[in-house]
This record gives sequence, structure tokens and C-alpha cells, in this order.
Amino acid sequence: MDALTVLPSSFGYVIFTFLYSWIMLGYLAVKVGGARKKYDVKYPTMYSDKHQVFNCIQRAHQNTLEVYPQWLVFQTIAALVYPLSASVLGVIWVTSRFSYAWGYYTGDPAKRMNGAYGYIGYFGVIILSISVALQLLGFL
Repeated sequence: MDALTVLPSSFGYVIFTFLYSWIMLGYLAVKVGGARKKYDVKYPTMYSDKHQVFNCIQRAHQNTLEVYPQWLVFQTIAALVYPLSASVLGVIWVTSRFSYAWGYYTGDPAKRMNGAYGYIGYFGVIILSISVALQLLGFL
């Protein structure tokens, strides 16, 4: 059995959502790299004692990395049964990480909440994953 016969045909949208998330992570990483040069923060130093804006740029990336593994798991589980819905929710979450970062990049941490709409995508794939689990267990 190959993946093309096992996965739903619309799983292709899920793959593109994963690629979109990879682009987002790359963008956030490049922004941290640029901020390291601009604010002269050498590796392996994670945060600056002098530059709040650098810390905000670093945190936007770090926070995304902290939640990314969980999102990947739930996104994948949800997408196996609900590929189109999971893709829409995934695009919402990934796009929200840009909004979150751009708000954080201002140096005002409160503006990171511009990306709060991402919880729709994040909790959405968790709910769909629960639905998949309940179906597999015969409760739905």
C-alpha cells in the first residue's frame, strides 16, 4: 500500500499547510538572525540585557517553537480524517504566528496578542483530533 492510496486525496492541502508552516518558521528564524547582527547579540546568548526589541524578536520565534511540535501532532491527526478542515485551521494558526511576531517585533510585548486569533486554529485541530480518537474507540 502506498501513501497515495491510503491518504485522502485532499491531504495535499495538508502538505501545503505544512510547507506554509516551514516558511513561517524560516521567516521567524531569519528575523532573529538579523536582530542578532543588528543588536550585536552573540551566540549562544539567548537574550539581551540591553535590547528589549531583540528579546521580543527572539521570544516570538522561541514561543512558536515551543508550541510547534504539539501543533504538528494535532494537525496531522486531525488531517487524516478531516483534511480540508484541518488545512483551513492550520492556515489560520500559521498566519496568526506572523501576526503574533509582527506585533511582538514592535518592542511592546502586549502587541503579540494581535495573533490571538490563532487559538481558533490551534484548539480547532485539537477538537478534531479528539473526534478522531473517539471515532477510533467507537464512541462516535
